[in-house]
Amino acid sequence: METASAVKAVLEVRGLVKAYGDTRAVDGISFAIPPGICFGLLGPNGAGKTTTIEVIEDILPLTAGEILYRGRPRTPAFKREIGVQFQHTTLLDFLTVREMLATFQAFYDIRSGIDELSALCRLEDILEQYADRISGGQKQRMLLALALVNDPKLVFLDEPSTGLDPQARRNLWDIVLDIKARGKTVVLTTHYMEEAQHLCDEVAIMDHGRIIAQGAPDALIRRHCRGTTVVLPRGVLPSSPDRLGLQWRAAGENVIVETEEINACLKTLMDRSVDLNDVIIHSPNLEDVFLKLTGRKLRD
Repeated sequence: METASAVKAVLEVRGLVKAYGDTRAVDGISFAIPPGICFGLLGPNGAGKTTTIEVIEDILPLTAGEILYRGRPRTPAFKREIGVQFQHTTLLDFLTVREMLATFQAFYDIRSGIDELSALCRLEDILEQYADRISGGQKQRMLLALALVNDPKLVFLDEPSTGLDPQARRNLWDIVLDIKARGKTVVLTTHYMEEAQHLCDEVAIMDHGRIIAQGAPDALIRRHCRGTTVVLPRGVLPSSPDRLGLQWRAAGENVIVETEEINACLKTLMDRSVDLNDVIIHSPNLEDVFLKLTGRKLRD
């Protein structure tokens, strides 16, 4: 009998394990993705994010567990109904962008829609350029368009903005939001916490093959962090952190203080002769959640 969650979810993963010998790259993870959202797998390099989606995409065989698409086991038709943007894709550099899109469309027996697709992915100005002549940001937008040529309902984006400059990254984010606005479900892997907060309705934070936290970004931040985060390099402290009179935790070469009374906290630091010019103050984010749960930064 199908569960209620399986019926409602576009994709459900139950107890997924992917092992290489005695090493578990993915270690018994479970999650369900409702339709029309952007779901993020967030974690550092080596956390198991790419392996997870490659198993879901049926590129890699699973070791144990179950994967359901629209409440049922995947069938051969599953691959025709999804779109995939890989981290690394070999392109036919002797083709123009337009020819590349048409070539990929031919795999699905599709002969129209290039103009609409190029408009969605901001490719109108480069359609007649060869693939080896476009910039990194333009190439990522083209790869995104290639993942959409079959008009998929479920789209997988594996680290889509890695290596892009900040402006190109934000341009890509706008396209992902437009894709979601068209009713598609997006599964995104990233190690950029800002990207996850900006794009994702729900995230699963992975570390060493396991999910260590899961939920809406704002809810995770409220659950695991409080108030304002104050970061103090150990070198600016005149004495032991214990003598600050504040609750603190270590994070590499820094001391972290979380407080709901920022003014009182700063006064205490000044009274202890701490130079506030060296202090970093920010509202908590997903980076802080990961730091709180693991003691490490996402990109350590």
